[in-house]
Amino acid sequence: MSLVSRWLAPAAALLLAACTSTTQVVPVGAPGSAVAVPDKRNPNDPVELERRARLRLELAGLYFGRGQTSTALDELKAALAAKPDLAEGYGLRGLILASMGDLRGAEDSFRQALQLRPNDPDIQHNYGWFLCQQQRYDEADAQFRAAVAQPQYGEAVRTLLAQGVCQARAGRWADAERTLARSYELDPANPATAYNLAEVLLHRGELERARFYVQRINAVPELVTAQSLWLAARIERRLGRTDALAELGRRLHERFAQSPETLRFERGQFDD
Repeated sequence: MSLVSRWLAPAAALLLAACTSTTQVVPVGAPGSAVAVPDKRNPNDPVELERRARLRLELAGLYFGRGQTSTALDELKAALAAKPDLAEGYGLRGLILASMGDLRGAEDSFRQALQLRPNDPDIQHNYGWFLCQQQRYDEADAQFRAAVAQPQYGEAVRTLLAQGVCQARAGRWADAERTLARSYELDPANPATAYNLAEVLLHRGELERARFYVQRINAVPELVTAQSLWLAARIERRLGRTDALAELGRRLHERFAQSPETLRFERGQFDD
């Protein structure tokens, strides 16, 4: 099943706060002049260790977001040295190692994170997506279900979307439809959910319903992608609507002339 990558980011976003300076600046003499005074906080104080660990974690997240994985791991090493029970640190390390292809290291990191914080829905979500990518679908589903079941979890839409995509990859089309429909009910404006739900419905032969969801995306210019137009074209072809199919081909050529989807349209590769 296709997945529009820009619309689904299964890794939990880190909230990156502003870095706190380790020196204090006080004004002296003329206005605007200042002198740095060394920070006299005890480096072994638990509060200070927590602060340092959180700062390193934030930096690790920034470096990872920029693709600087080695530097991110160095920052995480420092964070975990300051606070060895930092569950988020192990969770982020799992994401980084997975992106580097170190699957065993990633798995160990996710497991350590969950040992420290068994009911953290963000860690459960990310571990679930990792398991899905390894085609361990039943284990992935269990993690997604556990995340959604957590009280006060504010990212259920995201997790239900990932769970539905994973169920579709496993060929569990009825489950995928139910899960994605639930995600859509919670956030009908989410284009990733609408796209993936339409894809599942197309696979199940629910053509009019699939058409409804993908039309909601293609009606908003800034949401339109080559993938969403191609999905609509496949649906219209199955419905036998030649005029609508031709219009979608025109839009593909006009906006995404060099895309693989346009090439497949030109070649008539609708069933590949």
